[in-house]
Amino acid sequence: MKKNYLVILALAIIILFFIQLAGTLVESIYILDLMNSRLDAKVLGVLFFFTPILLIPFYKKIPRQLTWITFIILLLIRGILPYLKTANQVLISGIGTFAVLSLFLLLLSAKPKGETPSQIGLSGSAGLALAVGLSVLLRTLNYGIEYSLTPAGGWVGWGLGLCLGWLLLQLDLESKPAATEKKSGSATAAILGLFLILTLVWFAFSAPAVIARWTEGNYTLIVLTISLLALAWVLLSLNRPQLLAHINANILLFWNLIFTLSLTATILVHRVPFPPTPDSAPVVVTSPSWFAHIPLILMLLLFPVIFLDMRLFLDRVKQVEPTPRNLIPGILLGSLMVILLVFMHIFTNVWGYVKPISPPFRNAFWLPYFLLSGLITLFAWRIKENEAEPDVVGTFHWGWVLLLGVIFLGTLVRALPTERIQVSTENRSSLVVMTFNTQQSNDDFGEKSYDRQLELIRRASPDILSLQETDSTRISLNNNDYVRYYAEKLGYYSYFGPTPVTGTYGTAILSKYPLLNTRTVFTYSDKDETGIAEAEIEVAGRRFTIYDVHPDGSDTAMLVFAKVLLERSKDKPYVIALGDYNLRDYEEAYKLIDAVYTNVWTSIYPSKISTDGVDMSGENRIDHIFLSPTLHARNPIYVLVPESATDHAVHWTEIYWDNP
Repeated sequence: MKKNYLVILALAIIILFFIQLAGTLVESIYILDLMNSRLDAKVLGVLFFFTPILLIPFYKKIPRQLTWITFIILLLIRGILPYLKTANQVLISGIGTFAVLSLFLLLLSAKPKGETPSQIGLSGSAGLALAVGLSVLLRTLNYGIEYSLTPAGGWVGWGLGLCLGWLLLQLDLESKPAATEKKSGSATAAILGLFLILTLVWFAFSAPAVIARWTEGNYTLIVLTISLLALAWVLLSLNRPQLLAHINANILLFWNLIFTLSLTATILVHRVPFPPTPDSAPVVVTSPSWFAHIPLILMLLLFPVIFLDMRLFLDRVKQVEPTPRNLIPGILLGSLMVILLVFMHIFTNVWGYVKPISPPFRNAFWLPYFLLSGLITLFAWRIKENEAEPDVVGTFHWGWVLLLGVIFLGTLVRALPTERIQVSTENRSSLVVMTFNTQQSNDDFGEKSYDRQLELIRRASPDILSLQETDSTRISLNNNDYVRYYAEKLGYYSYFGPTPVTGTYGTAILSKYPLLNTRTVFTYSDKDETGIAEAEIEVAGRRFTIYDVHPDGSDTAMLVFAKVLLERSKDKPYVIALGDYNLRDYEEAYKLIDAVYTNVWTSIYPSKISTDGVDMSGENRIDHIFLSPTLHARNPIYVLVPESATDHAVHWTEIYWDNP
């Protein structure tokens, strides 16, 4: 155990790189296909998950050379990744996924030079926990966006890659001699279990912001709980490894079962029963009750069971000592499961676009997580108890305490909310309101544009900011939380709107003023889930009601949306209804709304062409701001593509009201 820290650190970096590269691969494919709203040849990039089998024939012949070749590929690819355009990231992150999975498999029998025997199970368990802690830190440092995957943080990838190279120099990378006695059993279930654990960590626990968005839970507490428990597991593995050996098969099975149930329940309690027909009443979702947070608390406290499962599966591989050929079934099945789970996850969001495959996954966000945790539980139960390992004596080193302490303190500092902007609520006679379809913070060319979008928002300095297509805290957008990023950078109050569990594209409200009575209203839909984010603010003694909208679907669905919007707002004295309506002014649903409320652009420019020549008379004017008759507009502005840094025109205006 004395030098086991070398294997722990190496596996932690490799697992972290897997999360980053696999996430970037799926994200890049999704972004490019998002612009077309359909699947094309780029989706074949997911086949990179199968490519580690290409090296299987060489595992026994040249293991050391193979390890260094895959490392060099990984170092170069991970280093340049943050600086590439999206189209190039598909290929490069795919090759990186091949390299990192291959390197992970090659290190399953690695041990520090001069040490016997290998403690791969214990080291892999601690390495996974450390990878979780590092990933949480890197995402928290940049307010929900993975820092090391940005150009500003690209140096982190190079640094970790070089550190991995130094660690490999300290390890025995030679293949073990063939066993004189044939081992019984198969490693297929264990290899498949390893793939499932890596996938579950990638989907959720490496980015706690996604769990906070599922549940509307306290972001700071969720982040710190996952970070603390993961880092504590590393310390426990180093100092008291014998305690972990006392957890028998029955305890592990019970722990896994309760974790599976609590994870599934955490999602199911936030599942919304959508209106099934056009005549159905809208469904209103408010803040969750304390009761809804019980499964979340249980799930967070129980999630370290995946580290035990990791140890079990790795020890099983070590015990069986499979030949390279015998690894193939596990790798193929594991890669297939990863791909199926990725598609299943994405189809819960785009169920209306990939017919006939995707519709069955509507409102089934819970399903991939149930399958992941349930299959891990099944394989952990089916694997016989491993041969008893020799007693492992823990070692205490202040260096580990310092490293883990720095990771946790860094996470703690950045997980705390930033100071909110201070503005007066008295003596105001006007507000600036803005609607911005961010296209998941990508521009019209499929390149990330969150910094350019942030600068545009700062230029307008809106009091109320309505965002659409913001639901990026899912694997299709690499679990990046752009709403949190904007809110923390601007110092605004925020309401995320419909949660990722509901499968919308997202409608979020940011404001310089505290948001009151936040809720989401779901109307009938037959293509995208339609969730209207609602909130209220108080300014100068007046209560303004904000509706952030992003409907889509058939004419029937759009009419239902328009009628619900009018019905819910009819008794409100100061209404601001803004967003991406996906409606032109000749459509019936638009006319219904326009008959009651004032469109700010046409009220100032009846010709739909501004005095400075901005022509919004065509088909592209679908982002609107409507006001109740008690409010008036002046100086409306549209910023067109590409200056808008998205695929929509960005629209804002000043609104004012008559003083009594």
